[in-house]
Amino acid sequence: MSTTEAGTVQRSLRELLASVVVFLVALPLCMGIAIASGVPPVMGLVSGIVGGLLVGSIAGSPLQVSGPAAGLAVIVYEIVQTHGLDALGPVAIVAGLLQLVAGRLKFGQWFRAVAPVVIYAMLAGIGILIFSSQFHVMVDDAPGANGLRNLLTIPQAIWKGVTPVEGTPHHLAAGVGLLTLIVLAGWSWARERISGPLKAVPAPLLAVGAGVAVAAGFSLPIAYVEMPEGIGELFMLPTVDGFAKLLNPAVLGSAVALAAIASAQGLLCAMATDKLHEGERSDLDKELSAQGLGNVVTGLLGGLPLTGVIVRSTANIQSGATSRWSAVLHGGWLLLAVALVPFLLEKVPVASLAAVLVYIGFKLVNVQVIQGLLERGKGELAIYLVTVSAIVATNLLEGLIIGFVLSVARIAWGFSHIDIEVCAQDWGRLDVDMHGSATFMSLPALARQLEGLPEGLEVHLHLEHLKYVDHACFELIADWRKNYEAANGVVVMELSELHQRGATPRENRAESLAI
Repeated sequence: MSTTEAGTVQRSLRELLASVVVFLVALPLCMGIAIASGVPPVMGLVSGIVGGLLVGSIAGSPLQVSGPAAGLAVIVYEIVQTHGLDALGPVAIVAGLLQLVAGRLKFGQWFRAVAPVVIYAMLAGIGILIFSSQFHVMVDDAPGANGLRNLLTIPQAIWKGVTPVEGTPHHLAAGVGLLTLIVLAGWSWARERISGPLKAVPAPLLAVGAGVAVAAGFSLPIAYVEMPEGIGELFMLPTVDGFAKLLNPAVLGSAVALAAIASAQGLLCAMATDKLHEGERSDLDKELSAQGLGNVVTGLLGGLPLTGVIVRSTANIQSGATSRWSAVLHGGWLLLAVALVPFLLEKVPVASLAAVLVYIGFKLVNVQVIQGLLERGKGELAIYLVTVSAIVATNLLEGLIIGFVLSVARIAWGFSHIDIEVCAQDWGRLDVDMHGSATFMSLPALARQLEGLPEGLEVHLHLEHLKYVDHACFELIADWRKNYEAANGVVVMELSELHQRGATPRENRAESLAI
């Protein structure tokens, strides 16, 4: 065998191994996310199959893995609860078509401009909603109608889990869920500190496997995953009544919201994935179109909406994948599992899948992000906290709108607000310190301060602390300086640091948007 052939075989084996690892990670997550979305687990598997076989083969981000995502579970749950399960397929189709159009119009790059604080808040809000709802599912109980109610009733779920009541499975399910959490957290910690073949064992698979073993070994009477009887029942075509619901403006609004959230998560995931490898960079417009086509197909087949998923993408890269074929193959393994061994999937306790999502929800609330925002200023942290609270108290879409409005308002305030402090010296000198932004919006305040200065002094204008000075304010300052010096005054302009900052605006902007 030649060196070239040997290299090809080695790369193929590496892709095969990576696809198996991603499949093992995706299998429990696809079912768990479906349960969190309030739909049958098989719908999550359909989404994973389409995300692998279809999206993986045409994706603009070759190493990203697409499928059902925890970030979409909240909005999907709201759609199902508000409009019915039959509306989900048509909503996914419309959302996919919107993504396809956006990709064709080259809108993918625009998602780079989304304020990081809003994205961080979205992830944390989703994490809290998933954590609070799945905590109830983990004890074989039904979640409440909204995130705030689920959060406030967690003590009741804990009480049901630790207090055995004859005829109820809550304490048994809680035991399985707790075991799953312990194995999941413990193995996640251990994997970071070991090397060798064991490191490739995914923590979610091992944790769910432990739950399956205990539930089967003791024949526990708790809730288990339900699977269709045959491959023909795996796919469910949308109904005419479902499409008729698109005539409702609220349903169309849900489709627009789903398209926006799925696009934002998928493209931000693609950008994050690029930072994990040295290979081909992501084409965001192509990726957006691929995910759009995937959502159209998964909507037609009765699956969950899909997007790029960072957990599976990271596992794919860390397992040695160098091309799109590992993502494609993982979709094939999911299809084979559903077609050939559905009886094994029916052994999986719902409590174990819910426990995995409780863990994921907890991890989405990243404390380091909060610390980083606090270092940038109290304004960023305030937007984050208000947005997270709004998502939990209302819903994902309304919370994101509030966060976006606050972010824009803060930018507008920053460009319209200027602080001017005048400090008089004993030897006939005035120091005028300016902070904020000198724009046409703050021009009246600037003019009032400058024209109110006493004549005939040596005035030092400290512009170096300003974030931005526009042409209108420069002209105002120049005219005032001319008039002031004509009245026997002296004006000294302090500009050095402002010039230095203005030399690298693109670098500063790139750092501020880094995620």
